[in-house]
Amino acid sequence: MSDVARLAGVSIKTVSRVVNDEPAVHPDTAERVMAAIEQLGFRRNLGARNLRRGSTTGTIGLIVEDVGNPFYSELNRAVERIATSFGRQVLTGSSEENSDRERELVLEFCSRRVDGILVVPAGMQHGYLVPEMRAGTPVVFLDRPAGDIVADTVLVDNIGGTIEAVAHLAKHGHRRIAFLADSPDIFTAGERLRGFREGCVRNGIPYDESLVVMRTPTAESVGDAVRRLLTGPNPATAVIAGNNRVAVHLLRALAHARRRPAMISFDDFELADLLDPPVSVIAHDVSALGRAAADLLFARVQGDQSAPRKVVLPVHLVARGSGEVAPS
Repeated sequence: MSDVARLAGVSIKTVSRVVNDEPAVHPDTAERVMAAIEQLGFRRNLGARNLRRGSTTGTIGLIVEDVGNPFYSELNRAVERIATSFGRQVLTGSSEENSDRERELVLEFCSRRVDGILVVPAGMQHGYLVPEMRAGTPVVFLDRPAGDIVADTVLVDNIGGTIEAVAHLAKHGHRRIAFLADSPDIFTAGERLRGFREGCVRNGIPYDESLVVMRTPTAESVGDAVRRLLTGPNPATAVIAGNNRVAVHLLRALAHARRRPAMISFDDFELADLLDPPVSVIAHDVSALGRAAADLLFARVQGDQSAPRKVVLPVHLVARGSGEVAPS
């Protein structure tokens, strides 16, 4: 600031008034100060300023599974828009479905004095957050709940969505329905499996464990499942993909098949509507998920001390064609 003041020919106090948007600075003087700032490449140290004022850093933390997944990219964008309206920036990190990495990121953000934390949890143990929450850092879990603490949570209707998918396939004559999903240790995968079972019961379809594959989706694992489930004397005639990543691997595995089985994906994904036939999906508004979680977080930031809330957002079936294919 001394360098800026010297170059602009003003006092340090005048520089301070300009950079903090204080009144009573002549426009010509302010313009001269801003030109000096630009010339010298001066940037405010927001961390130092906020520590001096005893205020926060104007940031929130967001931990997701993988920022490269379009689902989480859209979630991040929705959170950013809400944060911007509250004058905050978003620090984002990927846990890579690793609970140790999740904890490392959360505590790193807390050490940077973020105003609040949004977490898509990778693990089931979150007691490490209790001291931070008691110290006044609000935490909201989204897409999945916390494992061992009570906290604000925003979810989607995983069970109801899979029940609807089974009912839709049953309506079109399917009795041999396969279910491919992520590891059962993941909350959303487990809940969607519950919905699949309930959907079978409601539609009079015997639940067949051999038609269920629950593991981390890769091209190899899904390809192996397709070869096992869709061949032989009594193959599955329809498949429910437990999330968008499973759906993409499934479509690749079926790329050279003479005829695709009926298919419904839980989660929409890019270009699903342009395939032949277009992929029917259980859709939910990812942006709404991010907005709801961010709104809840900022309510806490602004002093809301009510009991922890659980918000469950609706899902709906989008019938595009693949889920309406009759059994061969």
